[in-house]
Amino acid sequence: MAHRAADADSHSPDVGSQGPGTKPGSDHHVDGHEGHPDDRTYITVAAILAVVTAIEVAIYYVEAIEDFLVPILIVLSVGKFVAVVGYFMHLKFDDRRFTWIFVAGLLISISVFIGAAAMFGADDYSLR
Repeated sequence: MAHRAADADSHSPDVGSQGPGTKPGSDHHVDGHEGHPDDRTYITVAAILAVVTAIEVAIYYVEAIEDFLVPILIVLSVGKFVAVVGYFMHLKFDDRRFTWIFVAGLLISISVFIGAAAMFGADDYSLR
């Protein structure tokens, strides 16, 4: 009888017998991502993003570069996109196929923007 009771207990869903990653909030134990940065790295990246955003706001008011304002803002925005996706969405530490999914989306959006900008710059839309 004692043997059967031990077998029954070994198959019961005892919370204490579950391994790491099986309870909410404990997934970090089984992720396999030992290379994730610490909190200091995330704070540094956030500070850099804040500085880049301040630069974007500041250069908007510089009249000397108003002819190049949009390309400069696009480059800065792409840099911020890479930082956010790479660090805060952990893409830098995941499979490279996920990186290509985000890069493809970024390239498609840039090409749509360039196409729309080119249409606004065209004088005539007819195919003479």
